[in-house]
Amino acid sequence: MQYLIDASVYVFRAYYSMPDDMVDQDGNPVNAFYGFSRFLGSLIEQVRPKQLAVLFDESLTTSFRTEIYPGYKANREPAPPELKRQFGLCREFTRALGIWECAHPNYEADDLIGTLVSRARVNAVPSTVISRDKDLAQLIGRQDVFWDFAGKGQLRYEQIRDVFGVWPEQIADFLALAGDSVDNIPGVPGVGRKTAAALLSHFGDLDRIYANLHKVHEVEVRGARTLGAKLEEHREAAMLARQLTGIACDAPLEQAAEELRPQKPDLGRLNALFDRAGVGMALRRQAERVSDLVA
Repeated sequence: MQYLIDASVYVFRAYYSMPDDMVDQDGNPVNAFYGFSRFLGSLIEQVRPKQLAVLFDESLTTSFRTEIYPGYKANREPAPPELKRQFGLCREFTRALGIWECAHPNYEADDLIGTLVSRARVNAVPSTVISRDKDLAQLIGRQDVFWDFAGKGQLRYEQIRDVFGVWPEQIADFLALAGDSVDNIPGVPGVGRKTAAALLSHFGDLDRIYANLHKVHEVEVRGARTLGAKLEEHREAAMLARQLTGIACDAPLEQAAEELRPQKPDLGRLNALFDRAGVGMALRRQAERVSDLVA
């Protein structure tokens, strides 16, 4: 089993949940760094993974998706400077802890994770995707796990539909139809989550929905009689959205399987980082315990 962490989710979570008066000696906030470091160390202690990768988002504005649709994620405010700085600290911590980490200017963390899942599947290696982002549930096969750490917990393939309303392989189509306000993807106007789920339950996928527009009136949803015409009118928008909601599993990663094997932490480098951040003994002791686990 390989474990793949959608790091940005947990950096943001720490930033907004940890006290903002946690600062270093120069007054720079370190709350996101502290919370993320504690999360990553705790996960390693709990799981003791044989293969682990931590994937970060590098930019909101240079993804290949913004080339397709300039409005993609345009509704999001840029991360404040104090958070950008802490992202750098989190990446530095991950490397010093002996864990392989990566970001790419043209691909999101989702795509990097998707690429690693796809490569592992070729070799019959299952994956645990650690995230709170429903988009990543589309990667889950019958041997894989979606783990909302400190949230919904671990979900296997058979449980995804109960939580998200559709099967993993339908999630990208579901978001293309219903839209995704978080990523500023409009979807098909007038098609909400219930209607999108009902359409996919009836037809299976987006292509078969559009191949059977003359039968859409048979679906037991509100406004079914006019739904086919609505879908036809916004066919181009749905197909564009589908390019945005699907995870790319062919990101150009030059990564070997052995790089995902945790290495012994560099305690000297970690302690120097902790000194700069002005943190106390808790993280240092945790790093020592992690070091003992991979000794």
